[in-house]
Amino acid sequence: MNDKDIAWRAIFDRYNIYEHDFDHSPYRLTASQIKEATKQFTNTGQREPRILCKQDSRESRPSIFRELGLFILPVKNGEYMIIKGEGYIDIPPITSSPVTHVSKLGFRPVTSLVGNSEMQHLDYAYAVSIIRTFMNDPSLVLTIRGRKYTPEFSFYVGHHHITVKSVQTEVDAGYEGLDQIVLVEAKNSHASNVIIRQLYYPFRQWMNRLIEHGVDKSVFTVFFERIGDEIHLWQFHFDDISDYNSIRLIRMERFIVED
Repeated sequence: MNDKDIAWRAIFDRYNIYEHDFDHSPYRLTASQIKEATKQFTNTGQREPRILCKQDSRESRPSIFRELGLFILPVKNGEYMIIKGEGYIDIPPITSSPVTHVSKLGFRPVTSLVGNSEMQHLDYAYAVSIIRTFMNDPSLVLTIRGRKYTPEFSFYVGHHHITVKSVQTEVDAGYEGLDQIVLVEAKNSHASNVIIRQLYYPFRQWMNRLIEHGVDKSVFTVFFERIGDEIHLWQFHFDDISDYNSIRLIRMERFIVED
């Protein structure tokens, strides 16, 4: 077992979580409880709630979570819910031929060649207008970036009712146009799946803000990857704003930039 597995076994043992009926309800766990149950460990990765609760893919879950079909969501600062259900969405490979995209810049920025960060690749895709092309919206402009805290909202995972309040979210980039807001989660290496939370929490956050301001716009989420010389994009939408699992892949496309 790795460090995370050992730590979570200690947490489950300490609070007898094995006996909890996850079909009936999620299990609420606090950061303080995590620290108390793991205080005997010397490795930070076995004691830090932020690290232990970071489970961004199905494979990154501790073995006990995989065995019992569980995943974890933050619901408040220092509070989590362990939930039985499907917490992740597949990111299927794009097998269609790449689309050649002619850059709108007319030159290749030298700075885009230095480094290999998610933000760098995303900024380049926006600069050459791939984001606008993919979303078929020339009015999109960069308006959202970085960490923010969610307003209070509720939703369902299966029949489980979950309420979230003031959870920190991070959007790699958000673009607003005349009729829509596009929120992008970026990676610079291939992921076969991702936790739905990374797409759902920002979606709910900005849907709620639009409703507060009486603005009628659609909110879409896009998963972005730079794979070799290609830019891959997947567009998702939530058919039911209050259903975590109503996420649906609308379309996907890959691009090669011609400067």
